[in-house]
Amino acid sequence: MAARRSNGEGGLSWNETRQRWIGRASLGYNADGKRRIGTVSARTKTEAKNKLRALLRVHEDGLPTQRAYTVGDAVEAWLVHGLVGRDPNTVANRTSLARTHVIPGLGKRRLAELTTEEVDRWLADKSATLSTDTLRRLLSILRQSIRRAQARDLVKRNVALLCDLPKGQPGRPSKSLTLEQAERLLKAAGDNPTMNAYVVVSLLTGARTEELRALTWSRVRLDGNPPTIDLWRSVRANGDTKTTKSRRTLELPVRCIEALTKHRDLVEKQGAESGRQLEEFDLVFSTTTGTPLDPANVRRAFRRVVAAAGMDPMSWTPRELRHSFVSLLSSSGMPIEDIAHLVGHANTRVTELVYRKELRPVLTRGAVAMDVFLP
Repeated sequence: MAARRSNGEGGLSWNETRQRWIGRASLGYNADGKRRIGTVSARTKTEAKNKLRALLRVHEDGLPTQRAYTVGDAVEAWLVHGLVGRDPNTVANRTSLARTHVIPGLGKRRLAELTTEEVDRWLADKSATLSTDTLRRLLSILRQSIRRAQARDLVKRNVALLCDLPKGQPGRPSKSLTLEQAERLLKAAGDNPTMNAYVVVSLLTGARTEELRALTWSRVRLDGNPPTIDLWRSVRANGDTKTTKSRRTLELPVRCIEALTKHRDLVEKQGAESGRQLEEFDLVFSTTTGTPLDPANVRRAFRRVVAAAGMDPMSWTPRELRHSFVSLLSSSGMPIEDIAHLVGHANTRVTELVYRKELRPVLTRGAVAMDVFLP
């Protein structure tokens, strides 16, 4: 007669339906007071006994025993609970990346059995088609998801922390308009009443698209001495600018003053025809109904201006007006320190590495320089 198993060692039984030995053991209690039962199965009694002992040994070591918990479960849990309070655009972006790349690639793998080699291979496959920045976000999603599971004793270690980020595909490099191209673009914008002021202000002040979309008439002083514009807000969460250094007041070049004056007259005329007052929506750049612009609105309208200027509309984006501002000022001789201050950079590093395309060494002021070669 077989010896009875001691208390705490679990029990074994034969399941006729499944034709397998089933092992069960108590693994303590859940938060609601219900007993947790761990289960294993095997074709032979010896194999089931060994699996049951391994399960109990893991439990005694304080390690996770929910082996069925997958990477997909961890990522979905992080999407629900780990993004609370984040900007809606961030939530949408991380959700899309997780469900497009992370879950299809690793989601079915048991989290407790995930290895660094598997994560490395997955990242290497993704690096063939995705940019380095996207790969960085994917690895961050995986790391944060596993960290959350780790904090809840669902996995022993975070293998994603042991993986290096591979180099992805290079993104489309930002370009800068030449002086001749800038003049053509400004001429084409002049024939487009809805985009003229936007293109002129963006190119001649270096304002970010997110700053212009949040700009209000109360922040524009066309009759000031000198005329200025306050770039203190953006469409980011809570209306904050990208950095504290980004909050700046700029003197307006003459061409900006003229374009904004015409634009204000146009907006007031449209408001009068529709029965609205300028103060009701206050945005300098908005849709025809006065609501805020989204990036797609600006991109479509800008591409029409680019096409009218005789350039490829798919090769240029609105943010490259800011790049062009930096390069044109640099070609005029303005020091890099002054340019960085004008565009709201905390230091000159980003201005030099990302924005400036031409290097020349003479001093000039921003608005004055723009008036000289783009009168």
